Amino acid sequence: MRVALVFNLKKEKTDDSSGDDSFSSVKFLNKLSAEQKEEIIDDTYAEWDTWETINAVKLALEENHTVTLIEADEDAFEKLRRTKPDIVFNIAEGFHGASREAQIPAILEMLNIPYTGSDPLTLAICLDKARTKEILSYHKIPTAKFIVVENLDEFDGDIELEFPLIVKPLHEGSSKGIFNSSVVENRKELLFEIERILNTYNEPALIEEFLPGREFTVAILGNGKDARVLPIIEIKFDSLPPEAKPIYSFEAKWIWDTPQKPLNIFQCPAEIDKKLKETIEKIALSTFKILRCRDWCRIDMRLDKNGIPNILEVNPLPGILPNPEDNSCFPKAARAAGLTYNQMINEVLNSALKRYGMI
Repeated sequence: MRVALVFNLKKEKTDDSSGDDSFSSVKFLNKLSAEQKEEIIDDTYAEWDTWETINAVKLALEENHTVTLIEADEDAFEKLRRTKPDIVFNIAEGFHGASREAQIPAILEMLNIPYTGSDPLTLAICLDKARTKEILSYHKIPTAKFIVVENLDEFDGDIELEFPLIVKPLHEGSSKGIFNSSVVENRKELLFEIERILNTYNEPALIEEFLPGREFTVAILGNGKDARVLPIIEIKFDSLPPEAKPIYSFEAKWIWDTPQKPLNIFQCPAEIDKKLKETIEKIALSTFKILRCRDWCRIDMRLDKNGIPNILEVNPLPGILPNPEDNSCFPKAARAAGLTYNQMINEVLNSALKRYGMI
């Protein structure tokens, strides 16, 4: 079968300071101005993939298929129209705008080309954290109380949420825009973080009540009755630097946790009792179904003060770094389920092929 692998390539850094002890401490980062921090911590292409990941996916698909690489740039439409593959394996995060993850699937639907993963509507909704939370709240799925701020001039700082709060960009993934400073304890810190989000990312800020409990991430593979939860992963924040807030921030994901100095931040399978495991799995599968996710997804959860799992974020295009030392969660859960990286990739493809009636 002719498979096109469609991707966005992460731009190479001219000065890769990742893992450099000179700025790896929380104390150092907290002393920086927003402008200085932006120079050191460039998260512009945090969601895009490196050649290492792209080639790993390609090699996995080539076990059974002929694979063509297509970069999801401005020429993608013509490349896809000309190539006309039997199916597309889509890992493209898109270029611009709040609906960027929906761009390639929308093109593929216009060209009537089958593809892996969720449709444009689901991808667009899941990248809008507030819309996701609104839909889940309607269906009685627990999620933290929140508000959205689009303009500081219209925000007086008087909110009905309880501190501490966490401030995030509304339309980002891969911990983009979420730093150690994102957890705020007072109005002054809140206003600073809102302004940082509005100015740096040119998009609204999502403000949530900070959930104090344990955090988990849940990988789902398959569709319908075949959809299954892979072993649950717990994020262990006690492995972070002493001054770090208990969140999986951009610093934690891309600076403090490196292949050279990996943090022992994940536990898979998570050590949880049967009742909590069943509750997490039920909420994850319900969320997957409610949002009409397809083939695969990774769902982040955190326990509230009553020990109830709340949805943090839904990732229908999960990260799939192939190197185990990179601590990429979906492959980690797959390995714990007994799947190799190649088997995981081909199970995603086969789920899509089965969904289209092609196998």
